[in-house]
Amino acid sequence: MSSIDLESISEATSGAIGAVLSTTILYPLDTCKAKYQAEVRSHGRQKYRKLSDVLWEAVSTGRIVSLYQGLGTKNLQSFIAQFVYFYGYSYFKRLYQVKYGTKSIGTKANLILAASAGACTAIITQPLDTASSRMQTSAFGRSKGLWAMLTEGTWSEAFDGLGISLLLTSNPAIQYTVFDQLKQKLLDGKLKKAGSGSSPESLSAFSAFLLGAISKSIATVLTYPAIRCKVMIQAANPSDDGTKEIKTKQRKTLSGVLDTIWKREGVLGFFKGLDAQILKTVLSSALLLMIKEKITATTWVLLLAIKSSLMVTQGRLKGSVNKYIYERGPK
Repeated sequence: MSSIDLESISEATSGAIGAVLSTTILYPLDTCKAKYQAEVRSHGRQKYRKLSDVLWEAVSTGRIVSLYQGLGTKNLQSFIAQFVYFYGYSYFKRLYQVKYGTKSIGTKANLILAASAGACTAIITQPLDTASSRMQTSAFGRSKGLWAMLTEGTWSEAFDGLGISLLLTSNPAIQYTVFDQLKQKLLDGKLKKAGSGSSPESLSAFSAFLLGAISKSIATVLTYPAIRCKVMIQAANPSDDGTKEIKTKQRKTLSGVLDTIWKREGVLGFFKGLDAQILKTVLSSALLLMIKEKITATTWVLLLAIKSSLMVTQGRLKGSVNKYIYERGPK
């Protein structure tokens, strides 16, 4: 196992663990957000007028634990997604550096590498993403298991929303572009105040976090209509909650969802739940990066220890084999 592979695996493992922990901490908020986004006004009526109505329903019906329905599937999806993303990004970055013989990577190349890693992640984890969305948006206490979710429809239905997921790989590209522009303006302003002969300053931790939150919020606003459409396409069928007669399920399409939102809720309907999405996304990103940074060093040490143990074991095994051949060989 090469040092390059070790570094990639270390990044991927720490990122995956960070994703699982942040997902678990924010899961009740994520469930409320998903159920609120999935509902569309019908005949002037709607079950959830505010995000807090979802939480109140869980509390008033004694289903608080149901706020965690689908957590296992979501954590599995988050772990695999982040592992694939961080490993893929690190791997693609190494290939780029080797091919062009440089350690520095430009902004455009970086965005392309990130989008490529994101596309690989979306394709691999889409069935789990669809299943976890259906679990979250099922009626409280009526969520099915992972296997039932994956096998109740056709195999193609497990990939519902894949096109939008691939489109949403542009979200990080928008985020990092906005971040770089804001960062450059802020640093240029500091440099002008300090004088032309001063050395360039770097962002403080607070400034970096603030710019990161602003850039992520802008990227979320620009891509939010696609995010809501994806949730609605993947949401559980209303007839699955046991309150209505089972009807023949109709396959949800992007054009159908867009038409439904436009006719029933108007333009503002495309941004329903935006505030909850921004809150969850910003908190999730902050927690993920914080946890990842804390455990990366530990993960690296553990992987080095495992590699050393394997090398020692391999050396001893090789020595034993050579000794056996020598003793059993012709005298």
